[in-house]
Amino acid sequence: MEQVRHTVEEIFNKDFKKTAIQGYNTNDVDSYLDELMADYQTYESNIKELQETIENQKREIVELTKQVNANTAAAATSNQVTSSANTNMDILKRISNLERKVFGAPEDK
Repeated sequence: MEQVRHTVEEIFNKDFKKTAIQGYNTNDVDSYLDELMADYQTYESNIKELQETIENQKREIVELTKQVNANTAAAATSNQVTSSANTNMDILKRISNLERKVFGAPEDK
């Protein structure tokens, strides 16, 4: 980012050389105004650069939020599948235990 050359105090306190007929030297005034114009162009450039940075960061936040939401949804789905598999396994074990109690333990041969 470029630096602004003049502060508000400098602009306010600027003294121009006076000519013999109680006027200001036009070259001094013109060069100072040229410097001020350059400063304001720099200022506008800095603002535009910062606005672009803000917009890029907003887009990045949106993208990262989408990724987090997708990862959270995937993790939830994975937990549901794991939970479902564990529940099915528990049910099969219970059925097996009930069959053993009802029909007796298989005979060893």
